[in-house]
Amino acid sequence: MHGTEGGFLPRKGNYEALLGYEKAEVLYRITYDFTGRHLGKRDRTVDQMVQAARSGKQNLVEGSRAAVVSSESEIKLTNVARASLEELLEDYRDFLRTRNLEIWAKDSKEALYVRQLGRRKPQEYGIYQEFVETRPAGIVANIAICLCHQANYLIDRQLRRLEQDFLRDGGVRERMARARRGRG
Repeated sequence: MHGTEGGFLPRKGNYEALLGYEKAEVLYRITYDFTGRHLGKRDRTVDQMVQAARSGKQNLVEGSRAAVVSSESEIKLTNVARASLEELLEDYRDFLRTRNLEIWAKDSKEALYVRQLGRRKPQEYGIYQEFVETRPAGIVANIAICLCHQANYLIDRQLRRLEQDFLRDGGVRERMARARRGRG
């Protein structure tokens, strides 16, 4: 994460290499398909769920790109992504609760199976597509819940790393001052 030799701009912006981003991208696609199949077109939840999933993905992109000149923006936008995915998680839980459908226990055989799928690299929609397109709504919602937990865990780790990077390297102004002093 250090800048170029003698420079102060960090090499950042490769959001596609983040596993948290891959999971957020899969969640967006699952949510888009899920809401289209299992919720009525006039249901306000459709828009909210799709927008929460989109915000989770897009804020990781924006935060990654903003990181080149602002550690603060990267941290804020990454946290917005995390908050959006937490909102999405609660929407899926609400879907299951309001329909008296089971929410899988963390260590249920089904959740463990989804966690196994979550270890495949790269994480792509195709890994989950057959389940999303053929299983009942309750199963798909639980798969999405598992993926929300995985993405949130990864983004929490990313936020801790960003904090450590900032404490170690400072922000762009500090790097600019160090670069200028290094040339004088």
